[in-house]
Amino acid sequence: MKFTKQKFISLFLTLTLVILPTQVFAAKTKVHHRVTSISKSAVNKTSRIKVSAKQRVKSNNRTNKMRVSLRKQSSIKTHSFSRIQTFDHLASDGLLQLASLKALIVNQDTGETIYAKGTNIPTPIASVTKLMTAMVMLDAKLPMTEILTVSDDDVDYLKGSSSKLPIGTRLSRIEMLQLALMASENRAASALGRNYPGGKEMFVRMMNAKALELGMASSHFADPTGLDSGNVSTAEDLVHMVKAAYQYIDIRRVTTTANYDVYIGNRNYPTNFHNTNGLVREGNWEIGLSKTGYISEAGRCLVMQAMIAGQPMIIVLLDSNGKMTRIGDANRVRRWIEANPTPKETVTGELMITKKISG
Repeated sequence: MKFTKQKFISLFLTLTLVILPTQVFAAKTKVHHRVTSISKSAVNKTSRIKVSAKQRVKSNNRTNKMRVSLRKQSSIKTHSFSRIQTFDHLASDGLLQLASLKALIVNQDTGETIYAKGTNIPTPIASVTKLMTAMVMLDAKLPMTEILTVSDDDVDYLKGSSSKLPIGTRLSRIEMLQLALMASENRAASALGRNYPGGKEMFVRMMNAKALELGMASSHFADPTGLDSGNVSTAEDLVHMVKAAYQYIDIRRVTTTANYDVYIGNRNYPTNFHNTNGLVREGNWEIGLSKTGYISEAGRCLVMQAMIAGQPMIIVLLDSNGKMTRIGDANRVRRWIEANPTPKETVTGELMITKKISG
């Protein structure tokens, strides 16, 4: 019995020594797992916070970039408007600047040059040529009611320009003149030259003779339409031509007509033609004569006689780049003259000169 009790006590102590450390270890492991889980949770939460913060930073950066972009755009718009205001301000102060590469503005009555730029440089003049075509045709005093027919010889095979006048179109000479000058119809101008006594060759010869008569020493004409880049002149010579053309009442009338309807062929409705000068169509100017021109070699051209600030002005704008540049230049000229009705000196960009064109 004693032996048995000793064995039992020994066994109990052994089990106690074995089991207790295991429980302690298990408890420690549970605590460790719990702590690890909590740590991971905290790390994940921290990571999420960091990611969220990064996202907020990125979002803020995008927002800031958008704001900067908007500010830049706003700044550009404001700057552009500021430049326009400055440009107009400078113009009213006497520094008239035009985009046309060659330009000349002359007071028709006094001959005083208001603005000069590249005035002696020979350049193709495109359909401005048609003013000379009109003068030569009118000088011949041909019957204006005579019917002329558009033929294949009038088709533009040089530049491939389009026309509202199909082959076979029959119109009076005065109607051909109307369309040639107002709408710059090349087939109409060609028909006028082709139906001249002696034909187109004689007509071109008379154009050059008329140029010499008007003192246009730097000018040469190659055809009645202006499609040939051999039609060349200078801004100074064109002032002489505009002055001469202004003396023809028919030229003044047809070049300042905004729109014109013509019945072509067997159509029971009229074909509308409009003036190639938008300033004439708008009706905000007092224009006495007008002619536009364009071929790639000449750029955009515009010559006019107009009343500005109560004074008759001849405006010659050559070799403009862009459809609206010559119109913009004309409006700048008008604003400048209205702001300086009695300029004492001629503006030539950086130089100031005084010059008088006779004739």
